[in-house]
Amino acid sequence: MVVSRSRSDHATTVARLTGAIEQRGLTVFARFDHAAAARVAGLELGEELVVAFGNPQAGTPLMQSDPRVGIELPLRILVWESADGVQLGYNDPRELAAGYDLAGRHEILERMAGLLEQLVAEAAG
Repeated sequence: MVVSRSRSDHATTVARLTGAIEQRGLTVFARFDHAAAARVAGLELGEELVVAFGNPQAGTPLMQSDPRVGIELPLRILVWESADGVQLGYNDPRELAAGYDLAGRHEILERMAGLLEQLVAEAAG
């Protein structure tokens, strides 16, 4: 996992992240608020949220090459609080080439990796 530390609190980091995603015309498909789910279950968990987002124009060609890669999409960034502050993390999409038949799709994976790096940098402030 690629991990970066944010200079802001959790809520600000998430707002910056979703803003950066939307400014690029990408779709936020879902937000998985693990902390809220834990509270509903009567459990404690620090702030932890996954933002799932993407663009079918980028992901579809990967799934056309190997439908199994659909389990890895859309892209996701995790934002959580730790003793070291607010962290952002994501899995490097270039690593998908090792587990799936994505020959000829390396440019897409590189663009995805660059996008994730940019989004995290903007969100981290």
